[in-house]
Amino acid sequence: MKTKIRDAMGDFPAQFWFLVLGTLINSTGGFLVWPFLTLYLRQNMKVSMTTIGLLFTFTAPINFVSQVVGGSLADRWGRRIMMAVSLFASGLVMLGFGLAGSLPSLILLLVLNGIFGPLFGPASNAMIADLIEPQKRAQAYGLLRVVMNVGAAIGPSVGGFIATRSYFVLFFCAALTSLLYFLIVVAFVRETKPQRSTSLEETAEQGKEGWKTVLRDTPFLALCLITVLTCVVYSQMNTTFPVYLKENAGIGEVQYGQLMALNAVMVILLQFPITRITDRFSRRQMQMMALGAFLYALGFGSQGFVGTLPLFALSVAIWTLGEMVIAPVSTVLVADMSPETMRGRYMGVFGLTWGLGYGLGPTLGGTVMDNLGGRYIWYASLILGLMAAVAFLLLGRFMPSPAGASESTETTHRLRPGLAIRERYRRCLVRLGERLVTWGDQLQTGSATESHTTQSN
Repeated sequence: MKTKIRDAMGDFPAQFWFLVLGTLINSTGGFLVWPFLTLYLRQNMKVSMTTIGLLFTFTAPINFVSQVVGGSLADRWGRRIMMAVSLFASGLVMLGFGLAGSLPSLILLLVLNGIFGPLFGPASNAMIADLIEPQKRAQAYGLLRVVMNVGAAIGPSVGGFIATRSYFVLFFCAALTSLLYFLIVVAFVRETKPQRSTSLEETAEQGKEGWKTVLRDTPFLALCLITVLTCVVYSQMNTTFPVYLKENAGIGEVQYGQLMALNAVMVILLQFPITRITDRFSRRQMQMMALGAFLYALGFGSQGFVGTLPLFALSVAIWTLGEMVIAPVSTVLVADMSPETMRGRYMGVFGLTWGLGYGLGPTLGGTVMDNLGGRYIWYASLILGLMAAVAFLLLGRFMPSPAGASESTETTHRLRPGLAIRERYRRCLVRLGERLVTWGDQLQTGSATESHTTQSN
C-alpha cells in the first residue's frame, strides 16, 4: 500500500507533508464536533429543526463575506497568515461552544465561526496550488482528502462516544486540534504567495481589476452556481440526516458515527483508485462532475426509501462515491481555471458554493422535516442532484476543460488572465457556432429530402 501511494504521488515538497499532518489533526477535531452539532442544539438546547436551519442560514452571509475577503487577503497578505488567524480563532470558538449555556451565546459563537472559519479554505487551497505543479494537483488534493477522511473516520466514532457523556469535553478536544495545527503553521510552513509584478497591468489586477476578471469569467461562475445544488444536497449529511435517523428510523448517535466512519473509510481506501480513473478523463471534467452529482441523487434520494441500518449504509456508500469524484475534480478545475496571481480570489469565490449550500440546505431541509416529513428531504435531494448532473453536462458541451488546455494557454493564464478568459469565451462561441451550423445543415437536408419526396409523389 505504501509503495502504491509513493508511486501515485511522486515527490512533493516537505511543506506539503506538514500541511498533510495538520489536515489530519484538524479534520479529526472538526469531525469530533460538527456531525453532532445539530443533535446538540436539538437535544441540549431544545431548538426546533426550523430554528436550527435558520441559524445556519443566518450565518451563511457572514460565511460568504469571509470567503471573499479571505481569498482577497490571501492574495494580498499571504496564505500563511490567513491560515494561522483562522486556526487560532477557530480554536477559541470551539472552547466557547463548550462553555456556552444559552442560545444567544451560541448564536454569537456561530457568527464568530462564520467570520474566521472560512478564512482557512481559500488560503490553504491556494497554497497547495502554489506548491504543486499542475499535473500533480489532482493527486495532491486527493491525498489531502484521504488524510481528511482518516480524521473523519476517527472523529465521528470517538465523537459519538464522547457526546453521550460530555459535550464540553467534545468541544475542548476540538479546540486543541485547531490550536495544534496553528502551531504547525507558525513553526513549519513558509509563505508561498507569488511575488507581485511591477507592471501596471498585473498591479491593477491585484485590486479591483482582479475581481472584475473573476466576475467576468462566466464559465467559472456557472460552475459555482451548479455546484451550489450539489452542496445543498450534501449539506444534509451532517444537518438533517442524523436527526432523521434518530427520529424516523430509531438509529442513534453511535450508529450515525459508524455511518460517517464508513464514509471516511471508503475515501481512505478508494480515493486514490478513483482519482486515477478521473485523471484519465482530464478532458471531460464536467462529465465527471455530472457523474458525481448523479451518484449524489441516487445515494441521498434512496434514503427516503429505506429504514434499516444496512440499507442506510448502502445509501451512504453510493453518495460517498459521488463525493470522491466531485471533491478533487472540482478543486482541480478551479485551480486550473484561476491565474496564479488570483488563486485566492478564485478559491474564495468557489468556497461560496459550500457556504451557500450549507446556508440554504439546512433551512430547506429543516423546514421540510418540520412541515412535510423527513422522507421529503430525500425526494428533493434526488431532484436537485439530477438537475445538477444535467447542468454539468450542458456546461461541459460548451466549455473546454481547463485540464485539456495547451501549454500556450497555460502560459497565457500565468501572464495575462484576461486573455485566458477571452480565449475560453472564443472557444465556447466557436463550439456553439459549429453546433448551430450543423443543426442548420441538418434542417436544410431534411427540408430538401421532404421537398424531393413531395415532388416525386
